[in-house]
Amino acid sequence: MADPAYKADIVGKELRPLPTIIFGSRWLQLPLYLGLIVAQGVYVILFLKELWHLIRHATELTEQAMMLMVLGLIDVVMISNLLMMVIVGGYETFVSRLKLEGHPDQPEWLSHVNASVLKIKLAMAIIGISSIHLLRTFIEAGSLGSARTTYTENGVMWQTIIHLVFIVSAIGIAAVDRMGQNPGGHGKRADH
Repeated sequence: MADPAYKADIVGKELRPLPTIIFGSRWLQLPLYLGLIVAQGVYVILFLKELWHLIRHATELTEQAMMLMVLGLIDVVMISNLLMMVIVGGYETFVSRLKLEGHPDQPEWLSHVNASVLKIKLAMAIIGISSIHLLRTFIEAGSLGSARTTYTENGVMWQTIIHLVFIVSAIGIAAVDRMGQNPGGHGKRADH
């Protein structure tokens, strides 16, 4: 724990002009996060549109068509979750603290977020999204070669390979992160 006198010294300390500009440039990311909030709103509209379509045609849809529509809804939710992780975690990590300590709605993961944790969480979210897309492809794979699907054998193979690359990448990110931890392994990062 830092000495309170040291903290007071840091708070009252003025930065030189160049470090002030460099440190202040983090606020240039704010419009990016606000843009992602707008994108989140667009995904809400897309979700409601797809949900309304599912409800209106529920009695006419086959089980497979309904399953594909539900997977589409799950896909939108997972992308929305990814957006929230990037917006909240990215802002907290790279721009400014949100000061949510003690707030009943504070996400559990936010209390220990850093750039490394955020990368791993994003990699896992991307794998989840890729899994949903691959599952949709596999469900439609029974129709390969017919006019009912736009998938080809080559396309299915490439989707599977890309999904496996995502998994290997996530394992690599986690392994590199683990190597960067203290040898004692108490979950604390090594100081550089």
